[in-house]
Amino acid sequence: MSKAEFIENVAAAGDMSKAEAKRAVELVFGEIEAGLKRAKKDGKFTVGTFGTFTITKRAARKGRNPQTGEEIKIKAKKSLRFKPSAQLKTAAGC
Repeated sequence: MSKAEFIENVAAAGDMSKAEAKRAVELVFGEIEAGLKRAKKDGKFTVGTFGTFTITKRAARKGRNPQTGEEIKIKAKKSLRFKPSAQLKTAAGC
């Protein structure tokens, strides 16, 4: 689903204009971003009955180029993971 489709669905479900729905969606996404920025300390950000976003760290490691077999260095990086809540899993039929 694209962001535009998501906004249309929110507008229809909330009985509001697309402009109002867009503002609401942007606010929610903005708060999730802000929460993740604040979560740098403990690495977790929970959104009520939606789920938990976790920031994980991957260490630097060595890998191989599959075409040449040459050993390469893979840099350390951070990754974002999401664990849905039990309520969201139930709604999805999982």
